[in-house]
Amino acid sequence: MVRDNAGAWNAILSSRPNPRLRPRADTWSPLEYACHARDVMRLGHLRVSLMANEDVPVFANWDQNATAIADRYDLAEPEVVAVEIDDAAMMLSRLLDSIAPQAWSRTGMRSDGSGFSIDSFARYLVHDLVHHIYDVS
Repeated sequence: MVRDNAGAWNAILSSRPNPRLRPRADTWSPLEYACHARDVMRLGHLRVSLMANEDVPVFANWDQNATAIADRYDLAEPEVVAVEIDDAAMMLSRLLDSIAPQAWSRTGMRSDGSGFSIDSFARYLVHDLVHHIYDVS
């Protein structure tokens, strides 16, 4: 599903006449959503790696809106983002493919103390990626 999602983002980025165009001032453009999806995959890779290799790592909060502003999602180059999405999807999907069946129950903690497993985190991550495709469709 992660690999398929990358293909969907690449189709969106290549088919829109202006992927930087926001549908409303308070809504990200397709390009900004694509940058977010790329970063979700990158962060997902990091967090799954930590859960697979450390005992109950604790993760800091991630402010996605602050990241979008700081990293200037609005000025990104669609062609570059498409390649970055492919790379992030391949890294994440290879990692998920490598998780041993018994390791899917390994856990991590959010900074607020709520826990999740590799399994529940991966499900949420894929849900987030798919949901954002619908946001721009």
